[in-house]
Amino acid sequence: MNRSPEPSPRFSPAFLLRPVAMAGGVVLLLVWLAAIRPAAPPAEAATPAPAVDTTTVAALSDRIAQDELLGSLSVLAHDSMEGRRTGTEGNERARGYLLDRFDGLGLASVAGQRTQPFSFVSRRNQQEYEGLNIMGRVEGTTHPDRYVVITAHYDHLGMQDDEIFNGADDNASGTAALLVLSEYFLENRPANTLIFVALDAEEMGLQGARAFVADPPVPLEQVIMNVNLDMISRSEVEELYAAGTYHYPFLTPLVEEVAAEAPVNLLMGHDSPDLPPGDDWTMASDHGPFHEAGVPFIYFGVEDHPGYHHPSDTFENITPEFYVNAVETILDFLLVVDREAEMILEARTQPSSTRL
Repeated sequence: MNRSPEPSPRFSPAFLLRPVAMAGGVVLLLVWLAAIRPAAPPAEAATPAPAVDTTTVAALSDRIAQDELLGSLSVLAHDSMEGRRTGTEGNERARGYLLDRFDGLGLASVAGQRTQPFSFVSRRNQQEYEGLNIMGRVEGTTHPDRYVVITAHYDHLGMQDDEIFNGADDNASGTAALLVLSEYFLENRPANTLIFVALDAEEMGLQGARAFVADPPVPLEQVIMNVNLDMISRSEVEELYAAGTYHYPFLTPLVEEVAAEAPVNLLMGHDSPDLPPGDDWTMASDHGPFHEAGVPFIYFGVEDHPGYHHPSDTFENITPEFYVNAVETILDFLLVVDREAEMILEARTQPSSTRL
């Protein structure tokens, strides 16, 4: 999440991904972790992904692979990823993991592309960076030429003063959710095509989203909306925000329908320009460039917590039960969007439907 915006080739592990069921129900994916070779510390010194007691989580979901959800988050937030900063070896390891997962799940490419490379110059240090978006598609059964684009950024802040900013909530959580949501829809095909995109370089100014919108693999006028996931795994008060209805009020009834039955407190807000500085999230994450291009969005995320952009944003500090319930809630919203796609497409053509 970038609430304070700043002014490579595929990595191939030595072994295939082999999820391993552990006591308490967490899939830690340790075989994959054993295959990667971190630059520092050496592989033999790498800390194993921590186990989480999910006995209270086990009965929460019969639709999403919650063990895989937690396991994928633990891999992406592992010390060996070194904070996944764009342009680093840790970020490249995260790319390799996600590419293997997208391929392993059987997600189709998007317009013949699995990846979307891009370059940009950082406004902070004037250095040029290479980024890579990773894309997968679940084709719709009725309207394969209409698209819902579901995004989450996989990069984070990297290392600073020898401390690792693991970015478990920000945003390993949204990226891991992409994987289990795509798995659900591969088994339960939607009417409209869903495009799942793991975006790079969000923390450097929403660069991956900007690249996707600037050179979209599908026509933007055929995109129903963007659903963006960024920071969805940590809330002691079990509150998840769905931001965007201020700009797209026709989405309000859809959010309200989901909120009425949601296992979390699903709230609207954080999307109005009259809010205090930092409270308007309209341009705070990867939904921003979609909004600027006139594509409706709903952004799912939690409010700032003590781990936000801090080394304490680790796997141990997420709230697993809330996380599973948040992903269930997002799944329900996607099902409603798929059902109401015609209404959304009609509403987005009305000049009064969007407040920039």
